[in-house]
Amino acid sequence: MECVLKDVIAVSKDGEWGKSEPFDDSIEMLAIRGTDFDSVRFGDTASTPRRHIPNRLAERKTLQPWDVIIEAAGGTKNQITGRTVLLRPQLFSRSELPFTCASFSRFIRFNTELCDPEFMFWYLQHLYASGFMHAYHTQHTGVARFQWTTFSEREPLELPSLLVQRRIAGILSAYDELTENSQRRILIFEAMARALYREWFVHFRFPGHEKLPRVASPLGDIPRGWEVKQVKDLANVTYGFPFQSKKFNTTGVGTPVIRIRDILEGSIDTFTDEEVEPKYHIKNGDILVGMDGDFHMCIWSSGHAFQNQRVAKFESKGEIGNYHLFLALELPIQTWNKSIVGTTVAHLGDMHIKTIQVAWPPATLLTKAREILEPMSEQIIALKSQIQNLRRTRDLLLPRLLSGQVTLTTN
Repeated sequence: MECVLKDVIAVSKDGEWGKSEPFDDSIEMLAIRGTDFDSVRFGDTASTPRRHIPNRLAERKTLQPWDVIIEAAGGTKNQITGRTVLLRPQLFSRSELPFTCASFSRFIRFNTELCDPEFMFWYLQHLYASGFMHAYHTQHTGVARFQWTTFSEREPLELPSLLVQRRIAGILSAYDELTENSQRRILIFEAMARALYREWFVHFRFPGHEKLPRVASPLGDIPRGWEVKQVKDLANVTYGFPFQSKKFNTTGVGTPVIRIRDILEGSIDTFTDEEVEPKYHIKNGDILVGMDGDFHMCIWSSGHAFQNQRVAKFESKGEIGNYHLFLALELPIQTWNKSIVGTTVAHLGDMHIKTIQVAWPPATLLTKAREILEPMSEQIIALKSQIQNLRRTRDLLLPRLLSGQVTLTTN
């Protein structure tokens, strides 16, 4: 079927932001923003804000399973508007609150007699990834916007039969299901590791703690026999190399360069053919911290790369496991994230890092912690690598399925 997007839409409305506090005749809702798309796609609404929407608007803008949200404004130079997210039924079953989409976005409810909503989500994903949506991204002054009306009325679509649509959607969504399972396992490992670290090294409720009295230290009272050490004595810290951005490319030629935004995303789209000293090389298991903005942290799992400036790398000197080191850095850096204010963005400097202090236990307890935490870290890295492989395979398969290059059986 040849059509435009508007032909297969039953309902489409702009988002609503409402207010942070309740008011007369309002309803509390989760308002999905563009920044929530990646987490909401896999059923995680922990960071989705709660907003209070007038009842008269909520009735018309409450989302339903299989709705698609499209980002209609915002975006950046490297991430244009037009991103989409599909709201699967399990998202609703896990939430006590109804959903709406925030301002700068709109929801799309498809006519299920003409198309499969899951297939249409993948079709929109393909149009975004392949650059078709670039023509509808505009930025004159202020906020960048997506020309929704023009896109929905002019971009030609060619849809296969409903049966083929459902078959394609089922194949592609299977990759998302596997990804979600891996992400849930990662969250479990991370929660277990943080719980152990808090119990043993923050609250000092480690095995045998009852037998040890507390003594004064720069960090407050700590168990007798423990010390206070600075992170610089436990880890080698390297600050990134100032690469020439004019030599960067996005064609995959050369070695990947990790910038601050890649720490959070866990993927890289910038490469260079420059060579740098070995100290600026990054491998799986290295701890990375972005030194501007929100001070994002990660244990790197995306393979060999180079370290760009304003990215700090921490490598254990051997006594402490890398995951233990990561957990020891996490709390003070999160605290600074809330308190350090620069002229326009927050900045983390060497002077801050040098002040990080860690409660240091006897060797026997350190060994026990390492034996528990390091296998968790290895599992997390393996699961993240699995997710990246799933995404790469899915992204290679997507255009081939939509173009008919891959033949499907529908019986």
